[in-house]
Amino acid sequence: MLSPSASFVQIKFEDILFYENCGGGSFGSVYRALWITQDKEVAVKKLLKIENEAEILSVLSHRNIIQFYGAIVEAPNYGIVTDYASGGSLYDYLSSGQSEEMEMGQIMTWAAEIARGMHYLHSEAPVKVIHRDLKSRNVVLTADRVLKICDFGASKFLFHTTHMSLVGTFPWMAPEVIQSLPVSETCDTFSYGVVLWEMLTREIPFKGLEGLQVAWLVVEKNERLTIPSSCPASFANLMRKCWATEPKERPMFKQILSTLESMSNDSQLPQQCNSFLHNKAEWRCEIEATLERLKKLERDLSSKEQELKERERRLKMWERKLIEQSNTPELDKSLGIGMDNELLLHLSKQFLVNDGGSF
Repeated sequence: MLSPSASFVQIKFEDILFYENCGGGSFGSVYRALWITQDKEVAVKKLLKIENEAEILSVLSHRNIIQFYGAIVEAPNYGIVTDYASGGSLYDYLSSGQSEEMEMGQIMTWAAEIARGMHYLHSEAPVKVIHRDLKSRNVVLTADRVLKICDFGASKFLFHTTHMSLVGTFPWMAPEVIQSLPVSETCDTFSYGVVLWEMLTREIPFKGLEGLQVAWLVVEKNERLTIPSSCPASFANLMRKCWATEPKERPMFKQILSTLESMSNDSQLPQQCNSFLHNKAEWRCEIEATLERLKKLERDLSSKEQELKERERRLKMWERKLIEQSNTPELDKSLGIGMDNELLLHLSKQFLVNDGGSF
């Protein structure tokens, strides 16, 4: 199916003055730069080739979506040019000392801004767009502290529920995305729940675990990020709904916005939330304990895998040894028959048992 027709300004490579590298997006590095003829500070994402990201950005226009200016289409200097968000990424902000002073009002404002941007992508844009890589690194702050969703390198126009290739970052990815199953827009809902968790805890999701370890834990063990016991119930319930295993059970962003509106009218929530935010030392140990449990679970799995691989190696070694012996005249004569594969396997297992192995 054809994507919607999209046109965009083609910007000459020589019209861009590059400054420093300010991070990496999906499929490309991002630079702060000057669009010379417009005398405008911009962000330029260098690409190996122009694909769907420019096409998607060209049809989007929303306060909480990064503003797209055009694309550089001169080989080999491909790139997309967008507004430059001087406040950096939400991830960087949450990792800095500034986040220690966060209160509920800021979290509610930012949670709503991200939700509005995602609701626009799913329900109000000219064509429904699924982001597929929503995470704190792909949300940026403007100079006036407005959040904007960026990096659409993994995104797709979503004409219907469909299979999509594995892209994204494991700690933020929904189970169906990890498994390359059919996806809908609620895979972004799952990721949103992780970003909300990041804002509330100012922690890195599944810190210290490798991506594939996280994938195994989320899909096979149905593990989710730890929500501290003192986290206000309304936030905890929203995150749990976002992380439902069944995609249809997750809320759409219209529902999330309605939930946030109701939460903002709860007169007791600010005190509860601020108390939670400012007493991190009391509940951080809960997150750390879960991480240690998950790491041990993964270590035990790795140990069992290594044990099975060693057994398989030894089994193959004995099979080769028996095959070599079966091809000698002396052994053939003593047995009176040739040994088939089933017998070889049986004898191999017996050798392993006698040699200290177990089955």
